[in-house]
Amino acid sequence: MDGNLCDGWVHSLSGQTLCITGKVLIDGEWVIRKDCREMAQQLGAGWKPDFSRKITVFVHGDLASQAVTDTHREYSKKLVRAAWERDRGYHVCVVDGDGFADLIGGHPARCRELQRAQGTDDHVLVLPQAGDGILGGPLQRHRVGRHDSGVLALDLAHLDKGTEAYESTIAALIDHLSRQDIELRGHARNAPRFDAGWSRDDEVFIAEVKSLTGASEDQQIRLGIGQVLDYAHQLQLARTFGQIRPVLVLEKQPADPRWTSLAEASGILLTWAPAFTGC
Repeated sequence: MDGNLCDGWVHSLSGQTLCITGKVLIDGEWVIRKDCREMAQQLGAGWKPDFSRKITVFVHGDLASQAVTDTHREYSKKLVRAAWERDRGYHVCVVDGDGFADLIGGHPARCRELQRAQGTDDHVLVLPQAGDGILGGPLQRHRVGRHDSGVLALDLAHLDKGTEAYESTIAALIDHLSRQDIELRGHARNAPRFDAGWSRDDEVFIAEVKSLTGASEDQQIRLGIGQVLDYAHQLQLARTFGQIRPVLVLEKQPADPRWTSLAEASGILLTWAPAFTGC
């Protein structure tokens, strides 16, 4: 990645030059720096032991997002150096342990925002972001909805996977949110497999998207309500960062108006193309 350009994401380890500090927690296990380096190199990344302008991605393994650095520790000094380089127009992507685990798993990782602690030059805050641990990378147009196999005997693929109506609804939602400078994203690697999500301030919206063409409207809406309530409940139990707002996104306005009041009573935002009211 060019040191002056960043779209907010590290999309792949291939072609990156890494500087790794600390241990990294990957799927519940602490992995030492040497092993992290070997995994990254297998995916096409280079590595440098010391910080320089050859570094494109700085992996702060012991970072816990909200933590303030301790400048007496070597890797904390490197984080201060990354902020210093950014101040001078050279952008070094900073990835925490969760982000590195995502990259090892083939998922994009969020480039973390840095902020100097008030009144100091040698302490740097890595800012938490709404949706941490919930929202994954940017959602692409024409992405097919994925559901866990075996959950229902019903053929979900027949109802919405790969249908033109489903994909058109996703594309329209991307356009609608982009006009508000909001990025539509998929689910995080270890989060429930909701179809789409986004954040606004400290509120995190998780959505199930349902096409209604060629299917029973009642069946599709009931299914969507059950899914999105289940996803929201799982995230609330996990105490993830951000207030969870479940959303059911439909291809079009349902024929029966009762669904709006039912969704409202259940704490669900029910919306549909093309206006996506409430989103």
